[in-house]
Amino acid sequence: MEIQNSTQGDIHKIFELYRIATDYMKSKNQVAWPEFSRDLISLEINEKRQWKLLIDNEIACVWATTLNDESIWGVNNDRALYIHRIATNPSFRGRKLVNQIVNWADQYCIDNKLKFIRMDTVGLNKGLIGHYEKLGFKFLGTKELDNHNNLPDHYKEGPVCLFERKITAANKYRTGEKTYDE
Repeated sequence: MEIQNSTQGDIHKIFELYRIATDYMKSKNQVAWPEFSRDLISLEINEKRQWKLLIDNEIACVWATTLNDESIWGVNNDRALYIHRIATNPSFRGRKLVNQIVNWADQYCIDNKLKFIRMDTVGLNKGLIGHYEKLGFKFLGTKELDNHNNLPDHYKEGPVCLFERKITAANKYRTGEKTYDE
């Protein structure tokens, strides 16, 4: 298993995984992702904010990151890693890949002196809330967004659930096979 930045050559697979994830969300009557802009994904790749988890040289999972998320979290001085759009290849479901992403994010935060990992999801998906809580995220509640202008269309579909995982020297995070001590 290896985590690395996505490349422009991965765009087709990224969009395939997004379509699969969107279809799954629709089948569960959840707020579904819209078709994302190719320019957005290309920009994330160029800025080294689009990631992939490889298993046996096959893309098992993709996600995007940013270090600033004012449109959702507001203006703050918190040093945080924001994770967006985790999409798993169905061939690799059940392998606790989100645990691996959180392990990677813990280490990324430690290496870059960040204080938090933050995530959001649109709509009140109780199963997903419970899953993220099991991974050590605190569910901070829901938030109605005032301005959707810089966000994908699905953010207009309901409140945003906010999740935060604090990185501190006193904590030990365990989300699977690895443990990171800060």
